[in-house]
Amino acid sequence: MLGGIGPEATGIFYNRLIRMLQERKLVKRNKDYPQIFVNSIPAVELIHDNISDEDLKDYITGLKELEKVGADFIVMVCNTIHLFYDKLQKCVGTPILDLRDVLKAFLRNNRISKVTVLGTSSTIKKGLYSFGGISYMNPSDEEIERLTAAILNFDKGIERDKQAGIAKGICEDYLKKGSEIIILGCTEFAAMLEKDDFRKIDTIDLLVRATVEAFEMLRSKKYSQKGI
Repeated sequence: MLGGIGPEATGIFYNRLIRMLQERKLVKRNKDYPQIFVNSIPAVELIHDNISDEDLKDYITGLKELEKVGADFIVMVCNTIHLFYDKLQKCVGTPILDLRDVLKAFLRNNRISKVTVLGTSSTIKKGLYSFGGISYMNPSDEEIERLTAAILNFDKGIERDKQAGIAKGICEDYLKKGSEIIILGCTEFAAMLEKDDFRKIDTIDLLVRATVEAFEMLRSKKYSQKGI
């Protein structure tokens, strides 16, 4: 797992992953858990419009470190970094789960057609989650600035309830305007709004499900190769 971006979301992902493995009865004893490498990197926040190759260096280094320890696959606990999925996948031979594909399948399987993406400036403006057949009601430039500040302050531990209130207020406004659901397209928003009850897609949950499914497939394949 490539995490630390931010670290609190990494912790949430890990705990939910363990719970889902238990809920799906994939573990009967401690030995049944997968070996999990958590590489929590102190990388620059990808919250601005122009993200440079320099900004990505720590992410690439983190992925290569996970490849060296022999990971079967990698999950990146960050939304914005998936804008560079193709470039990053070329840097390592280890498969990386693609959150774009996971979210796209979820929207189509649930027949969701009108959404609002709550995320960093790049995630929204560069259309990380722009899929055909989906109508978007996304935040304005002014709202994006407020959301960006909320992410930074939340990560610093500054008036965390206030930051969550800013994000929740924008979510509720767009639901009133006719959006079917809010995509929490930044792991910080998933952390901020974890306990709030409104129509939302938590991308941390989607990553957890995809990770568990990849683990199931991998374990099944290994068992079949052993003739079990």
